Amino acid sequence: MSKTNPAVRWGRLLRTAFPATVPVMTGFLVLGFAYGVLMDTKGYGPLWSTLMSLLAFGGSMQYVAITLLTTVFDPIQAFLLSVMVNARHLFYGLALLEKYKGLGKVRGFLIFALCDETFSLVSTVEPPADVDRKDFYLGVSILNYGYWVLATAVGGLMGDLIPFDTTGLDFALTALFVVLFMEQWKKRENRFAGATGIVCAVVALVIFGAEQMVIPAMILMAVILLGGRKRVCS
Repeated sequence: MSKTNPAVRWGRLLRTAFPATVPVMTGFLVLGFAYGVLMDTKGYGPLWSTLMSLLAFGGSMQYVAITLLTTVFDPIQAFLLSVMVNARHLFYGLALLEKYKGLGKVRGFLIFALCDETFSLVSTVEPPADVDRKDFYLGVSILNYGYWVLATAVGGLMGDLIPFDTTGLDFALTALFVVLFMEQWKKRENRFAGATGIVCAVVALVIFGAEQMVIPAMILMAVILLGGRKRVCS
């Protein structure tokens, strides 16, 4: 890839990564738009919702934060809720240690921009043979991040123009997770991990309840998947 022409390099980088990100784009355009609309209906205009996406880029936590912003602020509750909602990113990071190793200055942005959908792509899609893996991962991360921020801005700007009841609009996030899971399930080698996740989630739900299940479920998944890593990889 040319080092003397940055425009050519970045153009090829994004073109190479774009096909892999199309499913995420379609989901994020809806999800980000819905988030911008919901923020606007709560009194936070496009500037606030766009800044939240630019600086926080928390996906599901951004939806949860709408409630935190519109009720009496409790910093301890907000911190614990953020940890519970985003605990899965600890496991994402551990799973990508090898893939993100030695990527230099871009590693910081890759870590910041890591989300469920980017993790799904980076962990399963192999870069083309003629493309450096750093460029491919960076392209995927930039595009997914851009989709979300752009859709948030558009949703915030158009929030006042939406004539229908927006109740339940945030379910779009759950719908995207279901679609991503179904795509992963199509590959036989991913089914053990998928089935493990379902079983662990159900067990944690029964034992700890819906409000406290996330971290126990993640710990249980990590123990089982790490313990059965040789079996999965064989």
